[in-house]
Amino acid sequence: MKIILKEDIVGLGYKNDVVDVKPGYGRNYLIPTGKGVIASSSALKQLAENMKQQAHKIEAQKAAAQKRANQLEGVVVEVAARVSATGMLYGSVNTAIVAQELAKKGIEVDRKIITMRDIKTLGDFEAVVHFFKDVEVKLPVKVVAENPEELAKKVEKPVEQAPAEEAKEEETPAEVEEEEEAPAAE
Repeated sequence: MKIILKEDIVGLGYKNDVVDVKPGYGRNYLIPTGKGVIASSSALKQLAENMKQQAHKIEAQKAAAQKRANQLEGVVVEVAARVSATGMLYGSVNTAIVAQELAKKGIEVDRKIITMRDIKTLGDFEAVVHFFKDVEVKLPVKVVAENPEELAKKVEKPVEQAPAEEAKEEETPAEVEEEEEAPAAE
């Protein structure tokens, strides 16, 4: 089923795009909510006429989106998160947290235009910010430990316990040999 989108839908398309969707999705969600209309021949002609008339307006929107995208050039989002001893996060880092970190830097970005997978470990990742149809910015996201000194202490403790366990294992075979010799002496 061909649908003309009336607004941007992440993962599907942008406003005024003609997209092919499953009939149920079009009839039960896009059309009733006003997010799309059926792409009939008359609707396509009307869309073409509207696009001609709005060409300068679209160029202005694209220029504004490019200006906002340029603000993100060279920006690295660093998120401090609580981490377990194994390096896994308590919770996850998602688009809302990335949008909050950008807001702290003075760059307002709606979380709905950011796409990324939820991050559950420490490291470097990438988020994509979709400002306009052809204006996207890849934003590096660095997840660091909120408490690196506590994490280092937790990692050191199991290392200290490991030699004690090895000593117990070494004593165990010697004790077994002595026990074996004792019944033979009787």
